[in-house]
Amino acid sequence: MSRLIDLSSDTATQPTPAMRRFMCAAPVGDEQRGEDPTVRLLEETVAELLGREAAVFLPSGTMCNIVAYFVHGEPGDEVILHRDTHPVYSETGGPAVHARVSLAWLEGARGQFSGADVAAAIRTRQPWKPRSRLLSVENTSNRGGGSIWPLARIEEVCTVAHEHGLVAHLDGARLLNAVVATGVSAASYCAPFDSAWIDLSKGLGCPVGAALAGSGDFVREARRAKHLFGGAMRQAGIIAAAGVYALRHHVERLAEDHALAKDLAAALREVPGIVLDEPETNIVLFDVPAPLTAADVLERALTAGVRFSEVGPRRLRAVTHLDVQPPDVELAARAVGAALAG
Repeated sequence: MSRLIDLSSDTATQPTPAMRRFMCAAPVGDEQRGEDPTVRLLEETVAELLGREAAVFLPSGTMCNIVAYFVHGEPGDEVILHRDTHPVYSETGGPAVHARVSLAWLEGARGQFSGADVAAAIRTRQPWKPRSRLLSVENTSNRGGGSIWPLARIEEVCTVAHEHGLVAHLDGARLLNAVVATGVSAASYCAPFDSAWIDLSKGLGCPVGAALAGSGDFVREARRAKHLFGGAMRQAGIIAAAGVYALRHHVERLAEDHALAKDLAAALREVPGIVLDEPETNIVLFDVPAPLTAADVLERALTAGVRFSEVGPRRLRAVTHLDVQPPDVELAARAVGAALAG
C-alpha cells in the first residue's frame, strides 16, 4: 500500500508544512500562568469569532464538553441532547464521571430535534427527579451525516430551554463547516447559547486542541475546571499556533471538502447496492447491502488502501478533509465496489 486514503475522520489531517513553520516560530510562555502570548492570541481570536467575551484553549473537544457540563451543572443534573451526539457515543461516560451529570436522549432525523421535543423532555420539579439543567446541541451533527442545524431551529430550541430555566451549550466541533456551507456567521450560530466551542484538530487541520468560549465569568470557572481535570499546559503556544494559523488560512478552504464529499457521494451512488444520504458538509454516511456488514467492507477496502469508519452494522462513514484530493474519492468509490464484489 503506497498511500493510505484515510476517510475515517477529518482528525486524520496532518499539519501542513506552512503550519509547521508557523508553529516552530511561535512565541511561547507559561500557559498555566496566562503568560503564553500565542495561547492568549488564539483565545482572543476564538472569542471574537464566536461573539463571546472570552475563550479558553483546551487539549480536546471532549474536554470542552466535560468542562462546560461541569461548570453549568451540579451533581445529578440532567443534560438534554440527541442520542447520536458525541457525549453519548464517544466520551466514555465522561459526563457522568467528571461532570457528574446524566444524559437525557432525544430522537430526531439527522441528529436534530425541535423545541417541542425539548419542552417534552424537561422534567417537572420534584425531589425524586433529576433536574433538567442543560440543553446541548451538536452543529454540525456528526452521526447525522454532517447535517447543519438551521439557525431558526437553534433559536427555537434555545428559547425553549431558557424559558424553562435551562442553559444552552453548543458542541461546535465542526461549526465552521456549517458557517462555510451556509454563509451564516459563527457568532450568529453561537448567539443563542450560553457556551460554545470549536475544534481545531478536525477540518482546520491542527494536530491537537479546541477552544471553549462564553462569558467572562463562565470562562474563569472553565479555567478552574481545566486545571481540575489536568488540562493545564506549559509552553502551549507551539500547539496553539496551529489554531491561529488555521483560523487565518484553513476556514474558507472547507468548501473544498464539501465539494469532495458531494463528488464522493455521486461516485458511491454508481456502486450497485449502496444507499446514502446527500451530504451537507464533509461527511458521507452510506449503507452496504446484506449479507455484507460494514466490518466486511471496511476490512476489504483497507486492503485496497482506503480507510472508512464503521458507525453501524451496515453503515460506514467517509469524511473528506484537506489531505484528501479529487482523485482519492474515485479510488475510494472503486474500493467500495470491489469490496462488494468480493
